[in-house]
Amino acid sequence: MPLDPNCPDCDGTGWKQTEKDGLTAVVRCGCAKAAPIGDRLTQAGVPDRFRESSFDNFACRLPGDPNDYDKLSTAMLPVRHFASEYPTASYRGILLQGPPGVGKTHLAVAALRRLLDRGFDAVFFDYQTLLQKIRDGYNPSSNVSDGAAYQTALDAEILLLDDLGAHRVTDWVLDTVTAIINHRYNENKPIIVTTNLALRERGDAVARKDAASGKYQIDDSLGDRIGQRAVSRLFEMCKEVRIQTQDYRLRPQAQGRY
Repeated sequence: MPLDPNCPDCDGTGWKQTEKDGLTAVVRCGCAKAAPIGDRLTQAGVPDRFRESSFDNFACRLPGDPNDYDKLSTAMLPVRHFASEYPTASYRGILLQGPPGVGKTHLAVAALRRLLDRGFDAVFFDYQTLLQKIRDGYNPSSNVSDGAAYQTALDAEILLLDDLGAHRVTDWVLDTVTAIINHRYNENKPIIVTTNLALRERGDAVARKDAASGKYQIDDSLGDRIGQRAVSRLFEMCKEVRIQTQDYRLRPQAQGRY
């Protein structure tokens, strides 16, 4: 992002101090000439399917349950607040949890879009893709992962992890995701995550009855997939946003990208 090295407001850093509600924060200086938002979304790794996702086109009023409007609009409020008020928001991230097709990724990308538009740097990673990229960069001789994807997940100003926990559990997966979340926790770096998995720590049921056999099946929770330590860190960092509505893709005349 081109900067003015002689800018009197930021001294060429691209950031300037601001005061809000008695707190000192930094915001992107006007001398920083941002690339078009479409280019920045591409650079951030946002998939084409979600490139147009925004708060303006998040559909709260849908066919089906009339209560969905309240549920979805209520879910959008803290996400929009974080994206609009960062870095002075009272929480350092967002944890969006709910079944597939309820708008979690749309809202997460909408937040990313708002943050990019405000001049902050952010990156999008699908959880499984991130793990694969890190695995591809793994160095067995040093027993560390030194790939660019791993470093980006550690150091990105704002990290969006989509579909967190959607990977079979191995010691390597647990170690990797714990390292990323713990690093961001310690360095006070924001994170936005989405997950379909139950939060056992919040009292979510993980046993479900199979309609055909009548037998109960125990499903993994988020803690089972990424470890209790990582979940504890996320709970402390993030505002939890729970969305419990019908899968948008299964609704009559459903349109849109979720």
